[in-house]
Formats: sequence, structure tokens, C-alpha cells
Amino acid sequence: MIRFSHVTKQYDGQFTALNNVTFFIDKGEFLFLTGASGAGKTTLLKHIYMEEIPSSGQVFVCGHDSKYTKKKHLPYLRRKLGIVFQDFRLLFDRDVFENVAFAIRATGASERKVKRKVFEVLAQTGLSHKVSYFPSQLSGGEQQRVCIARAIVNDPWVLLADEPTGNLDIDVSREIMDLLQQINTWGTTVIMATHDLQLIESRHYRQIELSRGSLVGGSDSTVKPKAWGMKLESENIYTAVQRTGTNA
Repeated sequence: MIRFSHVTKQYDGQFTALNNVTFFIDKGEFLFLTGASGAGKTTLLKHIYMEEIPSSGQVFVCGHDSKYTKKKHLPYLRRKLGIVFQDFRLLFDRDVFENVAFAIRATGASERKVKRKVFEVLAQTGLSHKVSYFPSQLSGGEQQRVCIARAIVNDPWVLLADEPTGNLDIDVSREIMDLLQQINTWGTTVIMATHDLQLIESRHYRQIELSRGSLVGGSDSTVKPKAWGMKLESENIYTAVQRTGTNA
């Protein structure tokens, strides 16, 4: 589902944020992306939703190849992804319903579908009773639940969570972690960036560890996807289509 192949990211030809990173993440995995602050976790996540493009190497995400994906293709990629930010990024002039509805309206969904999906994910995240509240009226944990509801309202293939418990106390962090695990049971691939060692040790999931932009744990040798050859074939077919579009 997600593959990094010898990915290096440099800024201004000097600072190296990622250094020859290679790994894969299989469909349905729950994975911790670990490392100290400044290790490159957020930069790596940005490569998954292609806000950043490698200086060298390639990233394959849900059939999209970073080498050939143009800006016009990005909305199609990002509809397959849900993103949870540490700083919430909520719209404080809109209530909970409208914060979540904003994400699905962007896809052109009908208002009937918008209402159905928003109420569905608010129930799943335990926020049905907060539907008319504004972010300023919510606790930190509730605000993070709104972010998660917004991230899953379009039924993403992959959920990216960048330090989702970083600003929360221990009990609320556990609740958020339980919610992410529940989402994973639905078949959604979950990638959670964190440096919370206690949280990592309490859950037995694979880790990809970064240090100063280099991969120091969780490489390709850890787990092999069941249909690796089929995935490569699928990626090659999609790449051929993208190349055809590029040359047209």
C-alpha cells in the first residue's frame, strides 16, 4: 500500500531531512513512526500525502507514484487519506458538525450524504452529544476526536496521525489510542507518529524508527507483504498510465 524506495529529502541542497529511507507498510497495518523531535517523522508523513516530494528516490502510496504524480492528481490521492494533526487545525468559527462536514463537502457529496456521514462518524468517535458545540467549548481530548472524525468521514484507506496524543494527559491519550485501534479494526491502515515510549511499549505494533532522517529500525526485513509482487505490478500499471498522461 505504501512504499518508500531510497527516499532522500534535502532542503537548499544542505540540510538532509530524510536520508536514503526504504520501507513498506502493508494494507491494514497499525504502525508507530518513532524517533526524537526533529528526527524526520513529520517530513516523512508529508511525503505520504505528497505535500513534499523526494529530492531522490520514490514514494508509492495507494497506486500513486511521487515521480509522476502532478498537482492535479493530488486530490485523488488525498481522498484516500485521512490526516490528524497534533495542533488540531479546527475552524473555531464553526461548530463540530460543520468542522467535520467541511471535509466531505470538499468531495462534492450531496447534503444528504454529508448529514448521514457526519452523524455516523460523530457517533463512532463519541461526539454525538457535542454536535452543536464550538471548538472553544471542548476539551483537548474532544477537539482531537473532532479531528479524527473529520479524518475518517471520507472512509480513507490510510489514517495518518501526527503526534495525536502529544498535548493530552495520560488518560485522554489512552482514549485516543483506543479510538485509533478501533478504526484500524475496520481495515484502515493507521500510521501514528509519536515519541511517547510508554504508549509504544503498551501496544505491540511494528515500529519504523528515524534518527536524524535515517531509518534505524523497522526496515523491509521486518515484515513482507503477502502480495508484494501483485502490488509492484499494480504500481507499474498505474505508473504507466501516469507516464502516458505526462507525455500527452
